[in-house]
Amino acid sequence: MTSQIPSTDVLKSQAKRLRADLASQGKAVSHAATLEMVAHQWGARDWNTLSAQASAPTHGWTPGDRVSGNYLGQPFKGIVKAAKLSGSGMWSLTLRFDTAVDVVTSPHFSNLRRQVTAVVGADGISPRKTSDRKPHLALDPR
Repeated sequence: MTSQIPSTDVLKSQAKRLRADLASQGKAVSHAATLEMVAHQWGARDWNTLSAQASAPTHGWTPGDRVSGNYLGQPFKGIVKAAKLSGSGMWSLTLRFDTAVDVVTSPHFSNLRRQVTAVVGADGISPRKTSDRKPHLALDPR
């Protein structure tokens, strides 16, 4: 197989979504059975084989972690208030800034934010971009 196998967290999320989809079609399946189905989709003999081959867990964030970076082009330091990994490997992060960040570039007015929620990849970079093609949120590497 040429694709890199994602982390077990991502694989388990796939199994959870598969189970929900099957249930919506009236097909009750156990979580263990959907783990086996996901393993077969990835070309593995069974779940244990796949989980042993899975990549290391993606870079993760947990509430309380200190972070820094740029939000809408403004540098910040803050804390992770909430973090959730999606099945696609993206993270939804709620950040609380130590000092409010001005999210407006106009010299005529300001809009200060102390807390934001954004989606980032495992690299800490938001896929959403500003009009000048810079990411909304870019976390500094740890």
